[in-house]
Formats: sequence, structure tokens, C-alpha cells
Amino acid sequence: MMASVDIDYRKRFDDNPLSEVSATSFVLGGIFGFSAAISLTQQYKPIYLYAASVSLFHFLEYFMTSKFQPTKVTSDSFLLNNGLEYLLAHTLALLETFIELYFFPNFKKSGHYVKIIGLCLVIFGQILRTLAMATSGENFSHIIEHSKKSSHVLVTSGIYGYFRHPSYVGFFYWAVGTQMLLLNPVISMLFIVLLYKFFSGRIKYEESTLVTFFGPKYIAYRKKVPVGIPFL
Repeated sequence: MMASVDIDYRKRFDDNPLSEVSATSFVLGGIFGFSAAISLTQQYKPIYLYAASVSLFHFLEYFMTSKFQPTKVTSDSFLLNNGLEYLLAHTLALLETFIELYFFPNFKKSGHYVKIIGLCLVIFGQILRTLAMATSGENFSHIIEHSKKSSHVLVTSGIYGYFRHPSYVGFFYWAVGTQMLLLNPVISMLFIVLLYKFFSGRIKYEESTLVTFFGPKYIAYRKKVPVGIPFL
């Protein structure tokens, strides 16, 4: 028994190297603090608010996973290694921002209402995703489960009483909001198209597994509660 416990502890330690987790948290916290503080003094604030929102998002992904799903948390729970497409999307977002800021500075400094709406969507999306992780508890996972475990329950309370997939809805509005905040018309449309494509496929597949897991109970829940993303 002791050997089994030691092996399990070693595996969890290997999945969560303290030096890596501490360094990542320190960097994300530094970016958030610096960006949030300097945005108060700069004339062009969106780029700093964007950096603060992205750093906070990735920190909360790890923090909420470690708090509510401690058996599933790994250093990858920061979601910084979220695929080439994710990295490319944010790179293109910054590229559009700096190009337009250089060639069309008046355009970037206009659209105050769009930026405010974008910031509101960022805040709303982050709160929604964080609430989803907290409400679902051990049932939340960054990876779709393919087999039902004894601990799995169908969560329909709290935020799940309003949205079937609040974590996806939160991420969708958060991501689109970041581009509205930056006043990026091209990447905003690209984000919407790509996120619709991604979530339509993921939700369809995930719901097929949920029907398998919970049968008529999930079907009844699906009829009453919307996804939360328009037209999905």
C-alpha cells in the first residue's frame, strides 16, 4: 500500500513540477500586475488590458483546476500549450493591432463603445468560465471523457441552469471580447468563424457522450437549457 501511495505521489509531483508551476505563476502574475497598473497611465489602454486579461485567464485555468479538480491538475492546466492554432491566433491579433496602430492610429483610438463592449464581454466570459469550473467541481475536465466514471454526475444547478456549456460560452465571449477591445475587425471575424467551427464540432461530440452517460436525463435537460452560444 505504501509503495502504491509513493508511486501516485511521485506521478503527481512529476506532472506538477513546483519550479515550473511557481515560475509560470510568477510570470503570469507579473504580466497581469504590470499591464493592469500601466493601463491607468497610458493613453492607449487596450493592449495592456488585453495582456492583463490573457495572463489572468491562464492563471485561473490552473488555479481553478487545482482547487476543484486536484486529481486532474498538471502543469499543462495553465493551457499555455493550447495548440499551434491558439498561439497563431493571438500572434495575428497582436500583429493586426500594431499594424493598424502604426498606419491608422486615429482608427485605433476611436470606437470607444466597441472597446467598452469588448471589455464587458471579456469580464463576463471570464466570470462565466470560472463559475462553470467551480460549479462542476470534479466533473470538469479540459479533455472530453470517453467513459463514465462512478464519480460522474450530471450538473444542472447554478450556472448550468442557464447554459448547457457555460465554460465554452465563457471562452467564446472572452475571446471575441479581447478582439473587440483591441478594435481588430479582421481577427474578430476570424475568431468568430474559427470558434463557431471548433465549438460546434466539440459540443456535438460531447453531447453524444453525455447522452450515452445519462440517457433520458440529459435529453430532458438539453431540451430545457440552451447552449448559450447563438445558433449553436
